[in-house]
Amino acid sequence: FNGHGYHLFQAMRFGVEEINNSTALLPNVTLGYELYDVCSESANVYATLNVLSLLGTRHVEIQADPSHYSPAALAVIGPDTTNHAATTAALLSPFLVPLISYEASSMTLGMKRHYPSFLRTIPNDKYQVETMVLLLQRFGWIWISVVGSDGDYGQLGVQALEEQATQQGICVAFKDIIPFSARPGDRRMQSMMRHLARARTTVVVVFSNRKLARVFFESVVLANLTAKVWIASEDWAISSHISKVPGIQGIGTVLGVAIQQRLVPGLEEFEEAYVQADKGAPRPCSRSFWCSSNQLCRKCRAFTAEQMPKLGVFSMSSAYNAYRAVYAVAHGLHQLLGCASGVCARGRVYPWQLLEQIRKVNFLLHEDTVMFHDNGDPLSGYDIIAWDWSGPNWSSRVIGSSTWPPVQLDINETKIRWHGKDNQVPTSVCSSDCLEGHQRVVVGFYHCCFECVPCDAGTFLNKSDLHRCQPCGKEEWAPVGSETCFPRTVVFLTWHEPVSWGLLAANTLLLLLVSGTTGLFAWHLDTPVVRSAGGRLCFFMLGSLAVASCGLYGFFGEPTLPTCLLRQGLFALGFAVFLSCLTIRSFQLVFIFKFSAKVPTFYHAWVQNHGPGLFVVISSTAQLLICLTWLAVWTPLPTREYQRFPQLVVLDCTEANSPGFMVAFAYNGLLSVSAFACSYLGKDLPENYNEAKCVTFSLLLNFVSWIAFFTTASVYQGKYLPAVHVLAALSSLSGGFSGYFLPKCYVILCRPDLNSTEHFQAS
Repeated sequence: FNGHGYHLFQAMRFGVEEINNSTALLPNVTLGYELYDVCSESANVYATLNVLSLLGTRHVEIQADPSHYSPAALAVIGPDTTNHAATTAALLSPFLVPLISYEASSMTLGMKRHYPSFLRTIPNDKYQVETMVLLLQRFGWIWISVVGSDGDYGQLGVQALEEQATQQGICVAFKDIIPFSARPGDRRMQSMMRHLARARTTVVVVFSNRKLARVFFESVVLANLTAKVWIASEDWAISSHISKVPGIQGIGTVLGVAIQQRLVPGLEEFEEAYVQADKGAPRPCSRSFWCSSNQLCRKCRAFTAEQMPKLGVFSMSSAYNAYRAVYAVAHGLHQLLGCASGVCARGRVYPWQLLEQIRKVNFLLHEDTVMFHDNGDPLSGYDIIAWDWSGPNWSSRVIGSSTWPPVQLDINETKIRWHGKDNQVPTSVCSSDCLEGHQRVVVGFYHCCFECVPCDAGTFLNKSDLHRCQPCGKEEWAPVGSETCFPRTVVFLTWHEPVSWGLLAANTLLLLLVSGTTGLFAWHLDTPVVRSAGGRLCFFMLGSLAVASCGLYGFFGEPTLPTCLLRQGLFALGFAVFLSCLTIRSFQLVFIFKFSAKVPTFYHAWVQNHGPGLFVVISSTAQLLICLTWLAVWTPLPTREYQRFPQLVVLDCTEANSPGFMVAFAYNGLLSVSAFACSYLGKDLPENYNEAKCVTFSLLLNFVSWIAFFTTASVYQGKYLPAVHVLAALSSLSGGFSGYFLPKCYVILCRPDLNSTEHFQAS
């Protein structure tokens, strides 16, 4: 005996009697009805064909114009299941007979092209699926199993749920269908339980009708699957048929999507009055009440007040939907017959006319708005419920609601009693969340199963894409395992740093010494010491040192185009001129004392053609051409260097690795070696002309300085590299100045007795 179905037909009878007794709704019209038990597919088709048969006949007539067809009934309420509703809707649609179902929620029934006359007072399953996905997202459950019942309701629900869940990043680890023929604990259900256990999912969505849901949970209890969260579809979420499964209270937490709980005022009293008016034991049906030959019943059911089926929450909510469907038909008929005037018209009514009016209804029924959307779905919502075993008996507690459009979820989490310790929300993930700055590397087939790998330096993890680290911008940097990028610090050798102060002071001091030496030599130009040092050539050498020293100021401050062009060029040219003078000076002394007597012809030609000056001009011009070519072809430009340090932007010039710089430096190196060789050959010259020791020392200092610079540059590329460059250049200039000019200044200032013609002739 189907107690739930009993309440549904009593709700329909109750609604019809209320309307027939009403003076406001269909005042002078009496509604009649026929009731059918659609306990099987054949019974469902039989009932549908009976409805379609011409009034007073037992056959269906196919007419050329179905709009003038008058079937036995103007509208149909029901049936309950999706499969039965699809069959009935397909048969009624060609005749446009309104069909309003109170429990068929399948998405396919909303396709007006296939089922133009179908409406319903239960929400469409697409909203149920969206609500379930929101529920899963609300608690962070992304690793789930989905089980559905055989038939359109379960299979289509599982399919839609899998599609939407996958789109939202939820992984379905296990999916199965409970067959119609399933029995608790049979081989098929045992296999399902084993796979469900192996899936290691804490959350299981059960999209099933009540009958197969009971088979499923009886199998769950037998398999001892516990400590899980079970998400219920509306067909069994608040059904006592499921909650009465022995041992089900130990399976974990049950949350569900349920149709909104509403009451049919007076229904319970109506059923009690019906029982009291029809007392007695089961008896054979009278001939007029015999069941049709395709049904199994052979006895009419009679109840006592104690035996009457209990009207539970689930049955009451479903009964309200049937009750609401009856009122929708009545309001549509009320408008069609023009009953607003107080008297209803008495003309012929066709089903398609009534269908048009039912689609337009909009009325209040016990403070509930009844209306239909374009696809025949009602204006409605869901309750979110949780099973509660805290008392002596099972009960369901409303913990939230779902409304649309768009679908929105409102849940009071404090009302949920979780099965775990300390009432903590269970987790259902394949892999735990990664630490900040760690990307997810998918392992296997499901994107929910992953390993955590830290993002490399210079990349960060954007929360919009947890599976790929994104590179920082050029002006940004990030350490290993970062969630954000940080602005790079712009660095260069500024004027106000202590290192800069020291180098600037040393360079300025060198310029002052060069200037002082120039004045001193000008004052003592005709003395033997100045004449032996090269006479007027000394001013050319001192000037070249000053030019090279001035170029070093371009290494301080933010690099600009003028400083990049001048700083290396001035130093390279000035130092080349100095080395050219030093080389020819050393060569000339060696040549005069050692080779002039041996090759007098060459010596006289050298003197007559101004060989020393010519060499200096040619050597300096060569370096000038090298520098001009360098500046024209490989122009040094201000640059922002990003590769040296991840967190810094180093401002520098682009001359460091250019071929022009290397050629200019190599040329100065060649001159240094030449000067060193000539100075070394003159180590045994007379004392007043012997400059080998000092010049050799200064050139050795030059070599050591640049070797140290290039060694440092190979391992360090920071903001202080220009300072190292300045130090090497300053060492070279200071060494050249000290080795060549300071001994002569010492003699001029401190030993004037040695700065005489007699002393030079004596030595």
